[in-house]
Amino acid sequence: MAKYLVIVESPAKVKTVKKFLGPNYEVAASQGHVRDLPRSVLGIDVENDFEPRYITIRGKGDILANLRKEVKKAEKVYLATDPDREGEAISWHLLFALKLENKKVYRITFNEITKTAVKESLKNAREINMDLVDAQQARRCLDRMVGYKISPVLWAKVKRGLSAGRVQSVALRIICDREEEIAAFIPEEYWTLDALLKVEGEKNPLIAKYYGSGGEKRTISSREEMEQIKKELAGAQYHIESVKSGERVKKAPLPFTTSTLQQEASKVLNFSTQKTMRLAQQLYEGVEIKGNGTTGIISYLRTDSTRISEEAEAAAKVFITEKYGEAYAAGTEQERKTGQKIQDAHEAIRPTDIARLPLDIKDSLSRDQFRLYQLIWKRFAASRMAAAVYETTSVKIDAAGHRFTVAASKLKFDGFLSVYTQEEDKEEENTLIRGITEATKLTLSSLEEKQHFTQPAPHYTEASLVRAMEELGIGRPSTYAPTITTILARRYIVKENKNLYVTELGEVVNNMMKEAFPSIVDVNFTATMEALLDGVEEGTVKWKTVLENFYPDLQEAVEKAEKELAEVEIADELSDEFCEMCGRQMVIKYGPHGRFLACPGFPECRNTKPYFEKIGVACPKCGKDIVLKKTKKGRKYYGCIDNPDCDFMVWQKPVDVKCDRCGAIMLQKGNKLVCSDETCGFVRDMPKETVQDAAQAQK
Repeated sequence: MAKYLVIVESPAKVKTVKKFLGPNYEVAASQGHVRDLPRSVLGIDVENDFEPRYITIRGKGDILANLRKEVKKAEKVYLATDPDREGEAISWHLLFALKLENKKVYRITFNEITKTAVKESLKNAREINMDLVDAQQARRCLDRMVGYKISPVLWAKVKRGLSAGRVQSVALRIICDREEEIAAFIPEEYWTLDALLKVEGEKNPLIAKYYGSGGEKRTISSREEMEQIKKELAGAQYHIESVKSGERVKKAPLPFTTSTLQQEASKVLNFSTQKTMRLAQQLYEGVEIKGNGTTGIISYLRTDSTRISEEAEAAAKVFITEKYGEAYAAGTEQERKTGQKIQDAHEAIRPTDIARLPLDIKDSLSRDQFRLYQLIWKRFAASRMAAAVYETTSVKIDAAGHRFTVAASKLKFDGFLSVYTQEEDKEEENTLIRGITEATKLTLSSLEEKQHFTQPAPHYTEASLVRAMEELGIGRPSTYAPTITTILARRYIVKENKNLYVTELGEVVNNMMKEAFPSIVDVNFTATMEALLDGVEEGTVKWKTVLENFYPDLQEAVEKAEKELAEVEIADELSDEFCEMCGRQMVIKYGPHGRFLACPGFPECRNTKPYFEKIGVACPKCGKDIVLKKTKKGRKYYGCIDNPDCDFMVWQKPVDVKCDRCGAIMLQKGNKLVCSDETCGFVRDMPKETVQDAAQAQK
């Protein structure tokens, strides 16, 4: 009979851990959390020192009953939940749910599910770390307070089913701020000039880029400037001023953290953050490997540490030396420099065995599991390898006092690039300048000019939003994916071709949060709260003190919002259309996909139809009304009401003003008007009356 019971979180781990332990051990799963705050009420006794009230999660009764039977048989109980705050809290809840107070109970953690790691954890069994538990309790209670206090305000002012969250509301604001920045961006014109030069004895021309004049870098801002430069270059002799050779070292990348894995998987594999974490969890908990049974093939997936254990470091060095040669294993470990605190409780994400090559286990993995494992394996192997070395050549060319430059690099030693390359590592080699010296004769073939316009900051993608949240100190590795999933599910944002766009509903919620709860959506405030939670984990801050300081201000803001925001409650707006079925004047309603027209005679009359907001501007193609529309995913645009017969559409709001230069329709961008014809590029200040109309529309 088994003497010892090991409790893990997921059933998938049971098989993996069981095979490393002898017959004296029984392994069972709690299947995640077993206790939580009640769903129907706040669940935090504000009057009684903010004491949380935990109850058994619905559906967990049978699981706990089976675990209690196993507990009765066991001499010792080992709680082996995940090695982070949440895992520590689950172990603490199991202590109470299973009534383990009089049992010999030990907490064990392993960063990877391997025989060595599991056996070692049993030797280093410890008590539950209450600082970690309290940090998780503080996070859970803060999130509950924000959600349960603010969400009802949104229900009353907008519609039921909405939610606010301590981290999700800040993430929404970050996206909204970027959208406003893009909308207000005014493109600036600039030009580039390339000189196509014939090199003596060479068939292909050498392309040199314009740098400036008088040794100073210069931006060409207009056609007039370009024409002046070309005039000065007319008939000029082109000669090489200097040729410099050098060497450039490109360091190996750091191994993956949760954030960088999500970013790279999005960029390279087109995985959502949620999909990446789901697949990584499977690889960590264990997959059936032919000949080896259930095996955990990567280390723990929720981490912001880039540290690697000494054992993994040594194994990587041996593997790389044998497979690639000693020169490739010469790299030393890099440390990530950051102003933010790094949770160094565990290691970076890596393969549990570097000798387990992706191709060797491809048949045992699903297609997506294989692709993610291969990415993790390559990144880790590269991180333990030597830097890549490039030979560089820089050529300066003079013509009538104007300078052109050519730069090229040649890979001298591939180092980590033999295993792992990113888009930015791909460099074009310019073979033409290898033999060039200052005596080489050049003849101008032609000058190529090109007009450009500056571009606004790009829309956020899931990957870039995760990077922004990490840099700003918003959330932690375990929160990035669920935060993005939540605001997508609530339809505050939509995803199109990787880009995230704010919906009308998202704008309404964000504006309301900024007005009524400015501290909740303040990036610095939220980052400070994360730092306080870190302080709780370190034992320097009392967790209930965090709640005591937070709750009164939140309660005051909620009470104020309930009074002051009552006036902005959205009433049904009358449209200028009449119901075809009963003749009543139709009203504008809000649904999951935005506004629509409905008969006010509901439920007697159930007539509905799409709503199009006319903006008072005629379509430049057919003369009919331009209306505000939305894509299937909720992104706003402006198009002709006669679609599909007329295909006119633009993303920015058109105004009833024509371009002074080409006569095309003008678009509103911030407080400027921009020509809709991108090749024209004409920009002017918005007329005073249009500015006033826009301000009124925003109110």
